[in-house]
Amino acid sequence: MENNQMDTSKRKNRTKEHFKLALIELIKKKGYHAITVKDIVDQASYNRSTFYVHYQDKIQLAEDLLETMLAGLEASAGKPYTPGQKIYTTKLSAPSFNIISYIYDNRNFFELIKYDDTLAGFHIRFPQTILKIYGEQFIFQTINNIPVNMDYFKRYTAYGFYGLIQNWINSNFKESKEDFIEEVIALSQTHIYSLEFVGKQNK
Repeated sequence: MENNQMDTSKRKNRTKEHFKLALIELIKKKGYHAITVKDIVDQASYNRSTFYVHYQDKIQLAEDLLETMLAGLEASAGKPYTPGQKIYTTKLSAPSFNIISYIYDNRNFFELIKYDDTLAGFHIRFPQTILKIYGEQFIFQTINNIPVNMDYFKRYTAYGFYGLIQNWINSNFKESKEDFIEEVIALSQTHIYSLEFVGKQNK
């Protein structure tokens, strides 16, 4: 019985994944607003009745796609760390920036930031998620303990990081992932002395 439930759940998730991939491809081809449910089911090679088992409309599909990917982005940031771990920026390495690896591994999705007619709210919620990660999961220490407004510091750092990410995506990932991470580490070392991972706090 449990195996049947697991198989059903896997099949359901696989079907939803196909619809999400279809939506991504269609946004790149024709823009979000021009897409119909018929376009989505044709692209994914399903029928409309299967679509409506999982989603009410394309808006719900789009929201599920965006929520899932941004939740993955949040989770990816802390994967290299354990709560309470303090890292000095001089000791940062490629694994420290798992968040960049996540974006690169899911570049098919994150490329949607290049399009004007894309998922509703993506241009706002992507940088907001990075700010949320910085605000909730990390404690920063400035170089020489220079006293600053830490809310401003995190906003400055998060949106600066987002700008670099956006430029990297817009350049079609011209720099290798490894080279890009090296550049981000070098920039981090100019204003951050250390960071402490506090983990995602349950509210």
